[in-house]
Amino acid sequence: MTKRYGFWTLTFLVIANMIGAGVFTTSGYSMQYLGAPGVVVLAWGVGGLIAITGACSYGFLIKAMPESGGEYLFLSRAAHPLLGFIAGWVSLIAGFSGAIAFAATALEAYVLPAETRPEWLPAGTLAVLSILLAGIFHGKNPRLGALVQNSVVLIKLGLLAAILLFAALKFSTVEMPGVSAPTTDLTGWALISAFAGSLVWISLSYSGFNAAVYVADEVENAERTIPRSMVVGTILVMALYLLLNAVFVYAPAPEAIKGQADVATIAAEFIGGEWFAGFVRWTIVTCLLTSVFSMIMTAPRVYAKMAEDGLLPGFIRMRGDSPGRAILVQVGLAILLVLISSLQGLLSYLGLTLSISAAGSVFCLFLPGVRTKPMSHYTNVIPMLFIISTLVAAGLLISFKPWQLMGTAVTFAIGVAAYLLTRIFNPKSVSLNPSEKNRSVETESIQQQRDSQS
Repeated sequence: MTKRYGFWTLTFLVIANMIGAGVFTTSGYSMQYLGAPGVVVLAWGVGGLIAITGACSYGFLIKAMPESGGEYLFLSRAAHPLLGFIAGWVSLIAGFSGAIAFAATALEAYVLPAETRPEWLPAGTLAVLSILLAGIFHGKNPRLGALVQNSVVLIKLGLLAAILLFAALKFSTVEMPGVSAPTTDLTGWALISAFAGSLVWISLSYSGFNAAVYVADEVENAERTIPRSMVVGTILVMALYLLLNAVFVYAPAPEAIKGQADVATIAAEFIGGEWFAGFVRWTIVTCLLTSVFSMIMTAPRVYAKMAEDGLLPGFIRMRGDSPGRAILVQVGLAILLVLISSLQGLLSYLGLTLSISAAGSVFCLFLPGVRTKPMSHYTNVIPMLFIISTLVAAGLLISFKPWQLMGTAVTFAIGVAAYLLTRIFNPKSVSLNPSEKNRSVETESIQQQRDSQS
């Protein structure tokens, strides 16, 4: 397989995966529950620190298992193929299909708000077209797709920098309503619950920190390049998120953005009027389009790997330089979710589901199959911080709002059922016990040596 992705392409891939719909929509919902701009920005900072520990942890995982496949690969190789299949199933339904649908739906909401969309144009049309465009680019020519994506990411970062510069000039000359907003009225468990819920939502905006692991088979010196790209990309995005969300929540009055999805354009109108709101709107559209492109690039590699292991139909295996048929499946699933889902409904479901899957994957670092040599204090503490903080936030959200777990539980349950059916109809798929699989490989190697000697 061609090794065509280097450090900067992977770093841009991480940035493109992370900067999507969440950063431009989440703060409005967080403000509704937290009630104070400062607390919302604090939540983004805490979420960023958690994401950095996650990027470091995934870096340790890719050093131990430098192959494409992401969570599916880590859990199936280190723990059990059932857990790996569930993680792959989560990636298929929530991690990528749901996230692509979320970004594409948000893109349409910014380009064609419901009140301005022509009656003859069905809702979801623009979202579907953006998904189809991304599928064509990455399915026909992966190298061209990566080049286009890198170029657009650079443009996106330039546009976001221009927004922050203009906002800084305005903040220095005009007092914005949100700056003098009162602190939150929440205390005790009510504040903890609201903060945990916001962290789960915010985690979705940071979830692309691990994007580089999905193309490991196509990276030169993957064990070194991928960890660096994930950490650098995550730190850059965290800094950008903190600055952007400070602008979003401090520019308008809190009442103007509470519960609003288009918080970025509302803030932009407070800062510079309609022309600046229009500029911000099209910058967001660019960001969302690159997010759709980057996920269409990475997601099918997971399904191709599962097909190679016999856990998905063989026709979606990697063929040549592109998993073209897996891309086709991904495009179809994302379009289906566009047609049946809403923005806010996807936000909680995706954040909770992906948080649990990521925590489970990082836990593989503590399993005997991965710990072939003693781990340093550094490689022990960072993954544990990620696991604990992620699960605590998810657990608090579930304890106060149990119904949020329903979609996640259904997704996991269907994954278990699909795995059992796969084992029944394809008993020659991956070994149930990874250690037995390893022993089988060693035995085969010894037998080959004996045959060659004889």
